[in-house]
Amino acid sequence: MNRIAIIDDSDINLVLLKALVAKLGDCEAVLFQESPKGLAWCSENLPDLIIVDYMMPDLDGLEFITRLRKIPDRQELPVLMITANDDKDVRYRALGIGATDFLTKPVDRMEFSARVRNLLALNTSRRHLADRASWLAEEVAKATAAVHAGEQELLYRMSRAAEFRDPETGMHIQRMAHFSHLIAAELALPLADQKLILQAAPMHDVGKIGIPDAILLKPGKLTPEEFAIMKGHAKLGFELLDGSESTVLQAAALIADSHHEKFDGSGYPHGTAGTAIPLFGRIVAVADVFDALMSDRPYKRQWPLEKALAYLRNGAGEHFDPQCVAAFLARRNDAVEIRARFQDEALSEEI
Repeated sequence: MNRIAIIDDSDINLVLLKALVAKLGDCEAVLFQESPKGLAWCSENLPDLIIVDYMMPDLDGLEFITRLRKIPDRQELPVLMITANDDKDVRYRALGIGATDFLTKPVDRMEFSARVRNLLALNTSRRHLADRASWLAEEVAKATAAVHAGEQELLYRMSRAAEFRDPETGMHIQRMAHFSHLIAAELALPLADQKLILQAAPMHDVGKIGIPDAILLKPGKLTPEEFAIMKGHAKLGFELLDGSESTVLQAAALIADSHHEKFDGSGYPHGTAGTAIPLFGRIVAVADVFDALMSDRPYKRQWPLEKALAYLRNGAGEHFDPQCVAAFLARRNDAVEIRARFQDEALSEEI
């Protein structure tokens, strides 16, 4: 059933137009003698067609159309305006503000029927196109989500591949990624960047795939020569991830290359200092070191919480970006909750 809103200040015209609408079949006329009430109804309901007279008190036809087009989802709604034969200037102005078609007084029954049917058909086609566009948008969103899910699974599995060769655990990459997200949120980064660092941070040490087991799994302190080889994992990770069209992999490459840089310039692989270090790298540096301090390794026991936090404070301005440290400390309670949520199979101490 098509609903046609008719706005005219004349009772006789309303009765006539209602009768003409009834002859169309499958149409319902909704009548308004006061144009403001008609406009209010059209703002709360979505008719299939509006028929509006030009000469009316309060709101004339031109002002009615002007206000109607400012209402959300009413920009394309067909409007049939009724004017006198000699109102060409009015018609030109009406076309400029959004009238779809015109009828002249006195209204001819055959012309009325043809124009109304054409406008109703136009509106039906418009709605079908809108529904089709909405359906296509939903399908594209589903396909995109599936691609992103597959990408995330691949990234996680690549991260785990590196972790299988490392004394660190799979829970480490979960914790440090969520710590990174905490810092990004506290720094008020855009939501897209907060999500991106959560997705990309687990890839920070993927370059360890290329480090020999004798060095990677050594329980004692590394020799200078061994440490030089170990430091190569940052470059290896960058080379593995660089060049992708994926936004996540691009961010992961940046993190792999920069998360061992230090704020005072004494880090590796480039010796970059201060804010010249990419922000994602500065964030991950804090998250990664904190979780390493709080975790058991073959060469050390996990640190107590306050000692690990003191290490971050003392390293602010030297190892770490002071703003990133402050952001993490501001969210320490959330960090504790993350530690509890992503526990290793056997944590030696409660924090």
